[in-house]
Amino acid sequence: MSGDVTLRKAVREDIGKVWKMQVEAFRELLEKYEDYDTNPAAEDAERVAARFDMPGSVYYFIVAEGEDVGVIRVIDNKDGTRKRISPLWIMPEYRGKGYAQLAMQEAERIHGADNWSLDTILQEEGNLHLYEKMGYRRTGETHKINDNMDIVFFEKD
Repeated sequence: MSGDVTLRKAVREDIGKVWKMQVEAFRELLEKYEDYDTNPAAEDAERVAARFDMPGSVYYFIVAEGEDVGVIRVIDNKDGTRKRISPLWIMPEYRGKGYAQLAMQEAERIHGADNWSLDTILQEEGNLHLYEKMGYRRTGETHKINDNMDIVFFEKD
């Protein structure tokens, strides 16, 4: 793993940057799975702005090497319900350096280490490995998106 990461809370003025990063980061998966209804690369900036305004929703830039290498969004209603990561991404040029794992650890440091949920693409082995390594377990629930892709759900207590 490379260096440290910090999480810097995004502010309203960052929505355009978050959206542009999201589209770039998820474009390859959109082309691979053609999931135009669920892939973050297919969303418009207004959808990101709506999520930004949701209660308990916080976007953080993942900062490493002096750069914004990705983004993690945490939903934490601070009411005992499961906290949620949705979405998390690392920009293509920064992948494979452990930044997603470090970002998740930092999110847990900020929001508490237990009672989390997330979901990911079942066919993306690297994602499954990361989340299982981080202590998440599959709930057994999956949703078929199309013939090429399923979503699998995880929880961490």
